[in-house]
Amino acid sequence: MTSLRQTTVTITHGVPVDDDHPLRIAELARAAGDREEWVLALVDAGLIAPTRPDAPQAQWVFHGEALRCALQARRLQRDFDVGVEAAALIIDLQREVRRLRALLGG
Repeated sequence: MTSLRQTTVTITHGVPVDDDHPLRIAELARAAGDREEWVLALVDAGLIAPTRPDAPQAQWVFHGEALRCALQARRLQRDFDVGVEAAALIIDLQREVRRLRALLGG
């Protein structure tokens, strides 16, 4: 007999991630399920960028696209056991394929 396991998730507070509600580096790390050092590695790999790269790191904030990319990188690392650089390359190639398909009208 197979045992089914249920997980219950309760969201107590939700805030949109947009131009008016960016994420600080610690919030982005927590949302993606990793540490701040991992977010810095994503920045170093060119996968995500703070809204003001010239600002001190303690003041960096990220918009929704950075969260989407971080979550995608996390999935690639989990599912395929790739490093940050490989995840960045895969995501970049996926973006390029989408761009080229859009140019071709399909």
